[in-house]
Amino acid sequence: MMDPELLGDLIDRHAAALELFARQWCDTAEDAVQEAFVKLAGQDPIPDQPVAWLFRTVRNGAVNAGIARRRRSRHEAEAAALNPSWFQPDFTPEIDPDQVQSSLAVLPIEQREVIVAHLWGGLTFQEIASLVGSSSSSIHRRYQAGLTTLRENLGVSCPRLSTRIEPTNQG
Repeated sequence: MMDPELLGDLIDRHAAALELFARQWCDTAEDAVQEAFVKLAGQDPIPDQPVAWLFRTVRNGAVNAGIARRRRSRHEAEAAALNPSWFQPDFTPEIDPDQVQSSLAVLPIEQREVIVAHLWGGLTFQEIASLVGSSSSSIHRRYQAGLTTLRENLGVSCPRLSTRIEPTNQG
């Protein structure tokens, strides 16, 4: 097992150079260096030339990390090309977030809470109805009224509301 003072001295004197060395092969140089020092601390016996051993270990770790990152990126790109997009492109004009926030703020709380819970919280109208103690049809009406007001305030036209009341389990 390595003497902690010797390990600390090696870290102080060589860590920065080892990180610079590792950056040639990967973006995670700090991780490669840390892993090399951990491996060195567990060596028994200690290598005859610990600095050379560290450089070789950091190089091997950095090269492997770079290969793994490129492989992951390639697999992710291939998977993304095979799968349809999760989101539909937005063809609406750019909307100012501050304007949306101020338009939301002037809505009645009953409409605002439904819009936020549904659009940002992902709750169904039935879940919101249970939350506020109302019917899902009332929640849906509040949602539609709030969206209509928001669209008017923001100057966004949308001829069709894309809402749906979730079915309930009534047995």
